[in-house]
Amino acid sequence: MLSPCQAEPYRVDFKLSSVDLAFANSLRRTILAEIPTMAVDLVEVEKNTSVLPDEFLAHRLGLVPLNSKNCDQDVEYTRDCDCDNYCSRCSVTLTLHARCTSEEIMRVYSRDLIVSSERANEWVGSPVIADPDGKGPLICKLRRGQELKLSCIAKKGIAKEHSKWAPTAAVGFEYDPHNNLRHLNYWYEEDAIKEWPVSQNAGWEPAAPPDQPYDYDAQPNAFYLDVESAGNLEPDVIIQQGIIVMQRKLATVISALTGAGGDGMPGAEDEDIMGGMRSPDAYEPPEGIDGGGYTAYGAGGQSTWGGAGGATPYGATPYGQNNYGF
Repeated sequence: MLSPCQAEPYRVDFKLSSVDLAFANSLRRTILAEIPTMAVDLVEVEKNTSVLPDEFLAHRLGLVPLNSKNCDQDVEYTRDCDCDNYCSRCSVTLTLHARCTSEEIMRVYSRDLIVSSERANEWVGSPVIADPDGKGPLICKLRRGQELKLSCIAKKGIAKEHSKWAPTAAVGFEYDPHNNLRHLNYWYEEDAIKEWPVSQNAGWEPAAPPDQPYDYDAQPNAFYLDVESAGNLEPDVIIQQGIIVMQRKLATVISALTGAGGDGMPGAEDEDIMGGMRSPDAYEPPEGIDGGGYTAYGAGGQSTWGGAGGATPYGATPYGQNNYGF
């Protein structure tokens, strides 16, 4: 059961009850790493006379938060799309062209990234602008005569693949703020109460009496989560998406164990429905090759995501030397 404690535009603090510790921690880990979002994955630099190297710029562009509203349903993973490279169903193209013509230092912000392609919906791929000035994160600075011209390809991914796809800036997790269950031993010099002040979550449950006997069988049943969004998704949507992803993963496990492939549930041999990364398929090594250490990724640990159009920087791309997959 979810009980909201505090909600803000980019943050939500809530209480999760009537579940065990394993479930609560699974939700936390899912929120951190398995919710799909949009992020810049490929950068084609046409001109860069700034003081920053191309690789540095590509890294900064990859960390710019992009609007990911409804990308879970509307946008395809590049590896699942039928296009040859990328298209409007699996990517968004953004362009940036800035040139300084004055003696003043010119600052280039994420607001200068322009969506220049068709996209799955009207929001996805747009830079997130959350500051009061409406500028967004700073990308670089230009002096007189310096110019920056590039194009970016934003793709759908999850933080398990790269942290730039993380939907959250931080996720706080706590249970038993009064340490009634005595799961912790506080190290202190003089007074543990003064040196270890209780958190704000302590107001949601009472403290146990000091002389209460220790209960070996007591288990936590209330958990406090504080989710801070990076801006690409709303906090309540992040929680909902986390629950949906967990449902899909559990459905996959149940169907694999029961083999219920013909009842509307996929069997172990069917397509993965997690909407994210999955383990390699069973692989029989070729004749004459030792099976030890040989996986479906290929000899030498070659990743299946490294093919052309893959949503990682390791794949071959049709661009020239100044292309960086960040």
